[in-house]
Amino acid sequence: MKLIALVDCDNFYASCERLFRPDLRKKPIVVLSNNDGCVIARSKEAKAMGIKMGVPWFQIKGSYLAKGGQVFSSNFALYGDLSKRVMHVLEGMVKNIEIYSIDEAFLDLQHIQNSNHAYEFGVHCRNMVDQWVGIPVRVGIGPTKTLAKIASHLAKQRMGGTGVVCLNKSAHIVHALKNLPVNEVWGIGRNLSRRLNAIHIYSSYDLMRIDTGLARKKFSVVLERTVRELRGEQCLAVQNNQEPKKQIIVSRSFRERANGLIQLQPLISNFAVRAGEKLRHERQKCSQVSVLIATSPFSKQAQYRGFNSIQFTSPVNDTRSILAGAKQALQDCFRQGYAYAKAGVLLSQFSHPTAIQKSLFDDLHGSFDQKQDENLMRCIDSMNAEQMQVYYASQLPGQLLPMNKKMMSPKYTTNWLDLPTAK
Repeated sequence: MKLIALVDCDNFYASCERLFRPDLRKKPIVVLSNNDGCVIARSKEAKAMGIKMGVPWFQIKGSYLAKGGQVFSSNFALYGDLSKRVMHVLEGMVKNIEIYSIDEAFLDLQHIQNSNHAYEFGVHCRNMVDQWVGIPVRVGIGPTKTLAKIASHLAKQRMGGTGVVCLNKSAHIVHALKNLPVNEVWGIGRNLSRRLNAIHIYSSYDLMRIDTGLARKKFSVVLERTVRELRGEQCLAVQNNQEPKKQIIVSRSFRERANGLIQLQPLISNFAVRAGEKLRHERQKCSQVSVLIATSPFSKQAQYRGFNSIQFTSPVNDTRSILAGAKQALQDCFRQGYAYAKAGVLLSQFSHPTAIQKSLFDDLHGSFDQKQDENLMRCIDSMNAEQMQVYYASQLPGQLLPMNKKMMSPKYTTNWLDLPTAK
């Protein structure tokens, strides 16, 4: 039996904060989004206190801190570096690995010929990551990605266990599915769960037994694959090469409200510049740029949410064209009289730079001058990488609202000045 393992870091952001702060073990920890807006990560102790994911910080601040809770601004430099270290350890243990997210990876266990040895591999994997990096992980093992996800979920539920669950026997799989609600299956969202409940499918076992033809006809081919995966048929392979992104989004909530175009324009420009850098890093070009602006849903003032897209006549990754498109999109969706609390830039409709179909009606004298200069962008990216910051005029860096991160921990692993010292 071919097996797949899912290695998932336990409460990853909180574990990163604890790595250099042993005094925080067993204490409730929450990590906040950019500008310390809302909760994006919780330790198990914080979850036990009833802290919900996405709750605004100002709503729980008083009661949470009064109960001894610890809070940190998001430190993505630290989290990203520790994630790379975990993945590097895992890459040395198998031939084929798919990095699924910052704290999850699928491992192809094709080197394990005897499925009875899979559990021992899981324990060894967990111990190695803990010893070499210091981040606790749990390991779920099964014949398919979906069953490996379920095994990981079970490992999370089993307090005080080894952190490893292996579903490599039919009886174990059936028992696990009978006790797992259908909404806990990977890819089954709230709306789909309701639709499945309507036809008397409540458990994962019920879903496994559904006719695959009915699943495809009444729902989708994606659900059919899920059913087959629950039965042990590998429909989703472990992929070494990650698929290129289909969208790039750069957005942020503001500490101070923006009331006019004069305040919003430099912020949108800054997001557009960052999105362009990410686009070139992905070695892609885009045909559409969109701008989102919104008021705070928690404000008692008038509410408004604006969104508009600009289509390019041919794909670009030149920041100057992206800036021009974002400026036009902002002007089209902006409405005076609102206090804006969030904005973002979205790039979409990607294509590879070497396979671009130009438009028959390509016109550089349209609503804005569409520019594309690969050498110039390469030069600017190189200078920025060397900390010789190059700004575009529309950014007006002196007017950008600084990000509020008053509770951020040191960059222990990426900044010489923040290296931990022994006392």
